[in-house]
Amino acid sequence: MKNLVQLGFAALLSMNVMVVKAQNKNTENSTLWEVSGNGLTQPSYIAGTCHIMCSQDFEIKPKVMKALEKSNQFVMEINYTDPAEIKAMQKMGQADQKISDQLTPEEAKELDKILADYGTDLKTMDNSSSQGLYSLISYKTAPCPQTELKFYEIELLQNAIKNKKKIFGLEKVEDQMTSINAAYDLKAVIGQLKMGKEYTIILRKMVEAFKKEDVQSMYTLFKDDKIMNAKQEKAMLTNRNKNWAEKMPEMMKKESAFFAVGGAHLMGDNGIIPLLRAKGYTVKPVSSL
Repeated sequence: MKNLVQLGFAALLSMNVMVVKAQNKNTENSTLWEVSGNGLTQPSYIAGTCHIMCSQDFEIKPKVMKALEKSNQFVMEINYTDPAEIKAMQKMGQADQKISDQLTPEEAKELDKILADYGTDLKTMDNSSSQGLYSLISYKTAPCPQTELKFYEIELLQNAIKNKKKIFGLEKVEDQMTSINAAYDLKAVIGQLKMGKEYTIILRKMVEAFKKEDVQSMYTLFKDDKIMNAKQEKAMLTNRNKNWAEKMPEMMKKESAFFAVGGAHLMGDNGIIPLLRAKGYTVKPVSSL
């Protein structure tokens, strides 16, 4: 379990893109999408994922596994099989400057009180990065013990390794940390920690939407002001989506690829799907394979 937690750490940090608040009535909803046309000799697939779930809710639909089986490459947000990336992930939870040195005595006292609700304290977390603090939210709000947590991408990765798929990443750990730092500084993370039980409700709604393959709701939740403002959306979604959409064509051109990214990255004006369509690809929801 410890190894899986380390591998899934970066995914946990981006759980905030998975809040659910249904608003868009667009009927294009699926957790699996086929990409074809524009010179591709064989289709590729994009799976919108729910990064973290409890075992009782966890399921990878047969069509998703079939799409992975048909693909030559398995591409995640980050390549968890790259030793350099694993090393970077192990370091990213720590910071050079103590949290307490970045706060006033009053702010430090308040944070210590907040952390008590997460089963820890400021003394224990003082050498953590703001991302290390943020990861507490995912573990605390999940309605099950840590031993029952499932990481969607990790389950897919294990299958891809078993079937000897080529493994790649759309970005580096350093890239993801740059995005997270631009979106959430220490004060913003503390603000998120204050939400406490609200995140438990959010996670529950997220899981229900994912099980219904409602990626539209997974995206529109991201617009909730409690979770993210316009600047944070640009850093966490828009910029990253555009970078990925520039890399994906070359990957698909070489061989069929199966992309697994957080479900909130698919929709919206700057989502992966409209960005690829703008490049001339046919991207359609998959009901079955």
